[in-house]
Amino acid sequence: MAKKKENQNQAETPVTERRESFYEISERLKKEREEKEPKPKSIPIERLHPYPDHPYKVLDDESMDALTESIRERGIMTPILVFQWENAPGEYDIIAGHRRVHAAKKAGLLSVPAFICPVSRDEASIMLVDSNLHRERILPSEKARSYKMWYDAQKRQGERSDLTLSQSETKSRTDETLAQNVGTSRAQIQRYLRLNELIPELLELMDEDRIALGLGVELSYLPDDLQYVLLGLIEELDCTPSYAQANHMHKEATSGTLTEERISEMMSAEKPNQKSKVTIPMEKLSSYFREDVTPQDIREYILKLLEEDRQRKRRARSRDAR
Repeated sequence: MAKKKENQNQAETPVTERRESFYEISERLKKEREEKEPKPKSIPIERLHPYPDHPYKVLDDESMDALTESIRERGIMTPILVFQWENAPGEYDIIAGHRRVHAAKKAGLLSVPAFICPVSRDEASIMLVDSNLHRERILPSEKARSYKMWYDAQKRQGERSDLTLSQSETKSRTDETLAQNVGTSRAQIQRYLRLNELIPELLELMDEDRIALGLGVELSYLPDDLQYVLLGLIEELDCTPSYAQANHMHKEATSGTLTEERISEMMSAEKPNQKSKVTIPMEKLSSYFREDVTPQDIREYILKLLEEDRQRKRRARSRDAR
């Protein structure tokens, strides 16, 4: 009887569970967090494609050479972002990492680490632009095309999400949101969006710092055929129109009175500030300067070298005269 009672007491004794130590808890939480985090996938480089209408230039310059050498030695440290094709699951468009992929090809890599983003095409377009908004140097053509890509994708999303807004209200909200993201005014965003009406050759002149933003906006109101007429005169006369001339062309184009003859007449007129100048295309200078160096910095550096050369020649003449 006593033995039976003893067995009952043992059965009634509660079992104390072992508590996790602080180290075990932290390791468990770390493991759970890692399991939730997306893992990069190694993707064959031939299955990676530039994003459609990618607005940014990938240049083979000194900066690209440095990136190529770094990737050759260390590999790609930060995975790229990609969008999986809907009609071909094994193919991908690059959202962020065009320069890294180009450098990886030059370095001879066969695959690249990438995060596959489960997003819509419009969301991917917005991600592409957002990842480049705050680069040190963005060319006018890149701003124009990237702002339009972001604007169009965001506008489509806005129209789908809020059907109560009018077209003008959707446009206003989209302009303001982009301006806030970039850190500029809504008017400045509208100027760059307007540049998409320029022919590619005039946009290239803007990238070469031969046409200013305000001038480019005025010329964007000319029909394409007259823009090509103007381009031919710019090349022939080796000069660009003044802002006042471009404004006159804009007004006459709007009223329908602008002709080839009028453009030629305006371009042939001597400008008050017109002086002889030397123009060197940026592509001829790009191999001598980093990508983030501005045209103004390049000009000042060249003038400094010329001044140093003049001083050396003066000292040499002084020595010879002794």
